[in-house]
Amino acid sequence: MATAGAAHGGKQEQFAMTKTREPAVDGSSVAELTEAIETYFDLMYDCDTSRLEQTFAPTAQLHGFRDGKLMAWPMPVYRDILDKRQSPKSVNAERADEILFIDFASTTQAMTKVRVRVNTMVFVDHLTWHRIDGTWLITSKGFHVESQDGPPI
Repeated sequence: MATAGAAHGGKQEQFAMTKTREPAVDGSSVAELTEAIETYFDLMYDCDTSRLEQTFAPTAQLHGFRDGKLMAWPMPVYRDILDKRQSPKSVNAERADEILFIDFASTTQAMTKVRVRVNTMVFVDHLTWHRIDGTWLITSKGFHVESQDGPPI
C-alpha cells in the first residue's frame, strides 16, 4: 500500500492508495451491456422515443457543448430533442456507430465510450451505465460533437 498527500484547505492530508482489483464480470455481463449499447445505437438511428426508457434511466442527465455553450439536459428535454430530430433512418442514411471503450466498475456499473453519426454530426459519447433491476440503462451521457460539417450519410 502506498500513501499520497493531498492539499486540502491549506493542510496536508494523508490517504491510502491501494491497487485496484478487476471486477468479477462474466461473459454474460459483457454480452448484455453490448446489447444495451446496440439499443442505444438503434435509438440514435431511428429516434423512436417510445423505446427511450429501454435505454435511459428516467433520472439520466446529458451534458455537452453545443455552439460553444455547455448544455445540461434532463430526460424530458432530451426526449423533446429526439422527437423533433430528423432521424438518420428516415432519410435512409447508412449507419455509422462504433464502440470505442468499455470499462466495468462492477457487475452493476460500467462506462462506455462510443462514436455515432447522427445526420451531419459525429458524436463521441461517454455513457455511464447502471444495471437496474437486471437491465443496463444509461444514467449519464457526456457528449462531444467531433465534427458537424460532413454530408449526411
